[in-house]
Amino acid sequence: MEAKKSKKADLESKRILFFEVGLTVSILLAILAFEWKSPAGINTSLITELGNNNGTIELPPITTDPKEMVKPEPPKVVISEKIIVVDNNVEPNYNTDIFEEPKDAYVPPVIRIEEKEVDETFERVEVMPTFDKGDANHFRNTYVIPNIRYPQEAIDNGVAGVAFVEFVVERDGRVTNVKVLNKIDKSLEREAIRVVSSSPRWEPGFNNGVKVRVKFVIPIKFVLNN
Repeated sequence: MEAKKSKKADLESKRILFFEVGLTVSILLAILAFEWKSPAGINTSLITELGNNNGTIELPPITTDPKEMVKPEPPKVVISEKIIVVDNNVEPNYNTDIFEEPKDAYVPPVIRIEEKEVDETFERVEVMPTFDKGDANHFRNTYVIPNIRYPQEAIDNGVAGVAFVEFVVERDGRVTNVKVLNKIDKSLEREAIRVVSSSPRWEPGFNNGVKVRVKFVIPIKFVLNN
């Protein structure tokens, strides 16, 4: 005898319906899982403790209130109430070592070239003295002869002659040490010395770049006109 199933007990026909219901429930549970939020103020110390014990979970504390967030402490400013009075006459001690030269630095010696006065008298030097940009002959012809005054005593006595006059041009251009080297009438000698001694200043002579004294000898001829 063949066993027959009741149509009410046969669930094969409702398999598709059960599948759709199960799928719908699974989707709803998944959506609820994503939308689920932890309630405010939940105690997470137990979770943190469990994580630390296992060495695999470490969660920071959850803070939802901005007022409860930890703020860094501002730096402390300490203002000293002690006032130090400094005398105005005391100069500040600045460190100037950085501007000083090292003590072992080589300092070259200072060489000073001083112009030494030479008392020696020369007859010839590198740069001879000049009178009005001329030499001794120019001095005799342009200054001495035009300024000679024939002495009346020599005219009365009919005296004539040549006076060899020696003189020195100093470092400052003055004419000094004027004298007559030969023997002639005293009146002619005095006149020759007077004219040469009254000479304006010369341009001094130089030797090795230094001013020196230079000696000259010039002839002065006294002649009577008949």
